[in-house]
Amino acid sequence: MRWHPLRKEWVVYAAHRQERTFMPAASSNPLLPTADPERPTELPAGDYDVAVFENRFPSLVEHSGPATPVSGAHIQAAYGRCEVVVFSQDPKLSLWQLSVEHIALIVQVWADRSRDMAQAGISYILPFENRGAEMGVTLHHPHGQIYGYGFVPSLVARTVAAQRDYYNSHTGHNLVTKLAEEERSLGVRLIATRQHALAFVPPFARYPYETWIVPTRPGADLLTLSPPEQMDLASLLAEVLQRLDRLWDMPMPYLLTLNQAPFDNENHSEWTLRIEIWPVRRSRDKLKFLAGTELGADVFASDVLPEAAAAQLRSVQL
Repeated sequence: MRWHPLRKEWVVYAAHRQERTFMPAASSNPLLPTADPERPTELPAGDYDVAVFENRFPSLVEHSGPATPVSGAHIQAAYGRCEVVVFSQDPKLSLWQLSVEHIALIVQVWADRSRDMAQAGISYILPFENRGAEMGVTLHHPHGQIYGYGFVPSLVARTVAAQRDYYNSHTGHNLVTKLAEEERSLGVRLIATRQHALAFVPPFARYPYETWIVPTRPGADLLTLSPPEQMDLASLLAEVLQRLDRLWDMPMPYLLTLNQAPFDNENHSEWTLRIEIWPVRRSRDKLKFLAGTELGADVFASDVLPEAAAAQLRSVQL
């Protein structure tokens, strides 16, 4: 990793990833269970629902040795872990098309892997799914990834500071929980609710049809969720992703992230776990590209008002 002194953040270099598997034919799907021992895939044959394995082309590794000095740059070994989570053995089923019980199992897998990485000394753990070629997906079999960082990313550090400031200045009130309560009360940006969680378009959404799923009870990470909370989170995740796909009756490309507090041995009472879904289609035939203002100034300009997006998603017939 090399330190960017103006942005105060790490940039990871992993040149070997240029050789990673890219858009293989369906007959060469590396995420299918092995059917022919003479032509093994990355997964064994057997009866299982979800599979997890180490990424063959990781950006972060646990055992890399010392970083090679680079003239003019502050460097550090890219310590961490990268894992692949295959959602099911069926290559045709999107995440929302799985049963709620199956999605809840995936939530449990994310929690299990987070626990294991945290015990190994990983500082920040990010489960995520890139969905669609528009998001740069190179394997079409439905799957996600988990990145475990040996440091707390700068975006996460800023989020910690913002939530901690609110928590301290509002006598222990949690910022994300308060936001969710307000959205439930107002209803104008609400998409769906369950007993233990709710889904809404945040009033400051940067992406068209951006949706958050938030548990009603504050909790720093996936390890704090009870079984009923896992089920409600899974149920809302299935509904929201289905609504996004049926908005224009076509698969919606998106980035889905599980946003947990850092595993840095600090008390994160200020944090509430949240799922963020960032769709990158702004209409049936237009994509949301990050351009000058977004990339050059980190100031987003959205073509869709959050209130209109929520209304459209609510109106989708399931």
